Amino acid sequence: MSLALHTFSTSTFRRGLNVLLGLLDKARASGLTEAELWEARLAPDMRPFPDQVRMASFSARSCIGRLTGQAWPKTADDEATLDQLEATVRLSLAFVEAADPAAFEGAETRRIELRFPGVELDFEGAGYLTSFAVPNFNFHLAMAYALLRHRGVELGKRDYLGQLALI
Repeated sequence: MSLALHTFSTSTFRRGLNVLLGLLDKARASGLTEAELWEARLAPDMRPFPDQVRMASFSARSCIGRLTGQAWPKTADDEATLDQLEATVRLSLAFVEAADPAAFEGAETRRIELRFPGVELDFEGAGYLTSFAVPNFNFHLAMAYALLRHRGVELGKRDYLGQLALI
């Protein structure tokens, strides 16, 4: 049995975005101020906590949009509160959950071009999903988790794993 790109992408992003929501809840309950969270980073050249949440959220939205050939919801990336970060994550989750399986027709071989300063990446859809989009999403999710742990928020592995898909 093959795992369709729709199933793999949406289930991966849905789980991770729900994990982010749980991390934001734990951050609220931790007693840390938003100012402390906004400055949380593991190294001086690393993006801080809110950017990790933004980039994970963007990664999920943009991946689904690129695979389906649809525009994805944009945000200003200027969230100044945990509630605003939560709204961004919820926007991403709603977009992922609304993805029509039929829109993924041909996504495995759809050309995906990414352009960054000094970097040009050209993928077919399946390679984009498995070698870039999901690892990038998981990196930012893991960094958000690690930053909270580093700041003393009580988190465990189950908080990162989220809802398990059991048979």
